[in-house]
Amino acid sequence: MHSTPFLKSIWKDESGVTAVEYGLILSLVVVAILVAFQGLALTTTSIWDDMAEQSDEAMG
Repeated sequence: MHSTPFLKSIWKDESGVTAVEYGLILSLVVVAILVAFQGLALTTTSIWDDMAEQSDEAMG
């Protein structure tokens, strides 16, 4: 199979690799932030639900 010089140059070109790596790292950071916010939201919701329940009990 003959490969053209153009295909060889594309195969050897690594200039976009760094951008792809940074994109992957950024996506992992975003996923970690979303997971942390979800955990925080669940905790906050639980706290407010407990406060509402205690308030209802206190008011009779």
